[in-house]
Amino acid sequence: MRLRHLLIVFFCASLTAGPVMAASKEETRVQDATDVVDQLLRIPEQGVPSALLSRAYAVAVIPRVIKVGFGLGARYGKGIMVVRQDDNSWSNPAFVKITGGSFGFQAGAQSTDIILVFKTRSGVDGITQGKLTLGADASIAAGPVGRSAAAATDMTFKSEVYSYSRSRGLFAGVALEGAGVTMDRKANAAFYGSAQITPEQIFASSGNAAPQAANQFVQVLSAQTQRLPMRPAAAANASGSRDAQPQDQGRSEVRTYGMANNPEDELRD
Repeated sequence: MRLRHLLIVFFCASLTAGPVMAASKEETRVQDATDVVDQLLRIPEQGVPSALLSRAYAVAVIPRVIKVGFGLGARYGKGIMVVRQDDNSWSNPAFVKITGGSFGFQAGAQSTDIILVFKTRSGVDGITQGKLTLGADASIAAGPVGRSAAAATDMTFKSEVYSYSRSRGLFAGVALEGAGVTMDRKANAAFYGSAQITPEQIFASSGNAAPQAANQFVQVLSAQTQRLPMRPAAAANASGSRDAQPQDQGRSEVRTYGMANNPEDELRD
């Protein structure tokens, strides 16, 4: 009798766990990215400089990027990306992938968390339209770490993309020339429940159009950036007459991804 009761309990638990497991792959990726950003709050003196985040147009977080090499190296990882909206808030996340190779003597394998800080819209457009090759399609530099490092090195932040790695809890600049960043459209479709959803719709939609895991990531990133003073981007993008309009001195000149249409209607279809 007791065995029968245990079997019934196990069967019911399996039925209720099914839907959770079906969505856990994308949700786990968002949760892992949230944990990486949370570390920025815990060690501000050893993380991405606030002066750089204040100029960021977009941020990509790619947890557990695997790099293996036995003479010829390879790098692969999956993460998420958000862009800055007109009101200085962050968009819903879109899923991205990073791939790349390297030459030279190397052996073994390692896993690191990667953060990419995009200064301009052009790099993000390259990703949404197909593929962005870092160093070829957009200039990239290993990002300075901490406030003092930023002040001593490159306060102008002239590159379009800055890259960071996190290993053993510490952040450091990392060279990613030649790595390619693409959209993970299959993951976007699974997470948002629509095979037709586009990155532009995701970036332009409101928070209530996304699962709770996405909202948690945005909240943690906002806690890191919402109180930062907005400063003009070092390399402004000319993206139409809207960007050419004069702006008040107190407002940011970072280009945003706002859409003229109402994407929430398409998300609900």
